[in-house]
Parts: sequence; C-alpha cells; structure tokens
Amino acid sequence: METFESVRTVLATRQFRDTPIPDDVVREIVEAAHLTASASNAQPWRFIVVQNKDTLKQLGQIATTGPYIPQAPLAIVVATENTPIALSDGSRAIQSMVLTAWSHGVASNWVGFHRLDAVKPLLGIPDNLDVLAIVPFGYPAKAAGAGKKKRKPLGEVVSRERFDQPYS
Repeated sequence: METFESVRTVLATRQFRDTPIPDDVVREIVEAAHLTASASNAQPWRFIVVQNKDTLKQLGQIATTGPYIPQAPLAIVVATENTPIALSDGSRAIQSMVLTAWSHGVASNWVGFHRLDAVKPLLGIPDNLDVLAIVPFGYPAKAAGAGKKKRKPLGEVVSRERFDQPYS
C-alpha cells in the first residue's frame, strides 16, 4: 500500500479478529517505530511487545479507555522519558507503527495519555519513564471504512502563508 493511501484509509479500530499477526509483520511494525526520526536522535522511547493473553487482559483492565485491548492478538506499550521532546517523538513512533501495520491490513487504535502508571509494575517499566500509550493491533473484526472519514473541509483547517488565508 502506498503511504498516502495508508494515511487516507486508516481508521481507529476497536474490534479485532482472533487471528495472530505473523512474526515478520510484528517485527516490521516495531522496526517502523525504532526507525522513526527523533529530535537530536535522542530516541527517548522504549517499546514493549505484548502478546500474552493474560497480560493483554490486564492491560485492558488498567486502561479504562481501552477495554477492547484483550481482543487484540498484540499490543505495543510505548514508554518515554518525561520530556516534551519525548512526547513528540513517541507520538511520531506510534503513527509510524499504525501506518506500517495498516499497510499489512492490521488495524489499531491509540489508548492512553492518562492513568497508565499501573502498567509500569505489570511490565517492569522503570519509574523514570512514562507510559505514553498502549496500542493494540489486530485484523479488523469488520470491514473498515476504506477512507470514509468525517473531516472538516481542507480550506477550513489549512491556510496559505498566513492564518486564515485561503488554501486552494
């Protein structure tokens, strides 16, 4: 799948089939995160690949906004240093994973941003790192919308040269 096509068609998914993701696809997803650009090449992130069903169930209980995590055959927990740069770099790495997964037909959704400290002892994450997100991955349970996104018109959110100068 072409990059723009991935961006155009990817949708957040909260229902997954119980189908394992091949190891080579999982590796490509985490390599996409690892290869993501990082400010000053600091790479202020750590990625924990979780495939154990019991652990996925516990993650779904901890992350109140992600009760569907146990349905997924895979989740990647993203931990970052506690800096604004790390937040940005970690977010970029998540998007790289999401788009790479989608190019293989694997869907996902970002779970996180708050109340994820309880993930640290479960996965042995040190206290000096923050849990930015849990990203469950799996094949969608139903056909995805193939790019049918509800977005504001481009001209409403994009300007040329200065704010509120129409982009056409």
